[in-house]
Amino acid sequence: MQILQATFGTFHHFDLARELLAHGHLKRIYSTFPWRRLEREGVPREYVETFPWIHTTAYLLASRGLLSDNLNSSISYYNAVAFDAWLISRIPECDALIALSGAALHAGKKVQDRGAKFIVDRGSTHRAYQHRALQQEYKRWGFTYDPNEAKDMVREIKLYDQADAIVVPSRLVRRTFIDEGIDPTKVYSIPYGVRLERFQKVADPPSDSFEVLFVGGVALRKGIPYLLQAFAALKHPHKRLRIVGGMSPEISALLPSLPQDNVDILGTVSQSDLAQIMSTSHILVLPSIEEGLALVQGQALACGCPVIATEATGAEDLFEDGVQGFILPSPDVPTLTAKMQQLADDPALQQRMSEAAILRVQQLGGWQQYGNRWVELLHQLTGKA
Repeated sequence: MQILQATFGTFHHFDLARELLAHGHLKRIYSTFPWRRLEREGVPREYVETFPWIHTTAYLLASRGLLSDNLNSSISYYNAVAFDAWLISRIPECDALIALSGAALHAGKKVQDRGAKFIVDRGSTHRAYQHRALQQEYKRWGFTYDPNEAKDMVREIKLYDQADAIVVPSRLVRRTFIDEGIDPTKVYSIPYGVRLERFQKVADPPSDSFEVLFVGGVALRKGIPYLLQAFAALKHPHKRLRIVGGMSPEISALLPSLPQDNVDILGTVSQSDLAQIMSTSHILVLPSIEEGLALVQGQALACGCPVIATEATGAEDLFEDGVQGFILPSPDVPTLTAKMQQLADDPALQQRMSEAAILRVQQLGGWQQYGNRWVELLHQLTGKA
């Protein structure tokens, strides 16, 4: 069984590629990142081909604070179309193509015409559901949500219809696809893993302060305003909130109107530094409005850091409410504050949750289980050994 993958950047696709390679099934993975960025992912060069020009340009603009959501959407759309055309020109025979959603519309049709299977891998909720949720959130804060997004959404929904199967990372995401009218028999849920060799507990949180952590895109989609408001209401003599991740222009514009006392905005950090930060935090808070299955949750749990997350993060597929953290229906500020306060006031509870978090991740396993489930599905879909 010979499998191709196509992805924008890396996401979780190189984790999957390593597992497919270990099973002897990876033929090639295509990415829009340059090899210099990809070589750290652990997939040999001979299995990787890159189309880096447009994505690299977007990254450079973002690093200089010049990439608004609207401009990013326009560049992303052009990147997807150009990447698809590039794939068509070189895609070899295979048994299946797994493409991150948005990629490979025409390349997917090409492999289907050859008798192979085309599988869409969607990391977030159904695009129409996502559009409505984010449109409402942007309006709430006085912004317009991506007026250029409609054509990209139409293109992606065509991918859903065309695909032989759609793989999503959580039951939450699967429900949004079914609610949007997708045949339930073609939507499969396979939760992500954790690189346990990179993420493990390496230190303890301080005993004389309460350390709160956020990791992810610092954007409206991730509920950053609610986090800042909830943290401001938290009562503790020595508290700190560390925010790790690239900041969107919308949050930059809102920051002057949001509380920031005892808040450290760190930007992006290396994975080794992230493991240290997670290990020395009492809680990771993810008050997301919409996503699929936030990878940082599993990483934090592996470092012994409990998680407070909304249902939108796909948390139900990773941990149990009240055991390794708390799962909230929405980013309600009073409830966020109350849960943080509960842990700040009860060090013994925080310790129990920390110990339970490590045990939970050990039960879930690393990426090997994720890869095994993918291989089982691929055998089922292709009928090949």
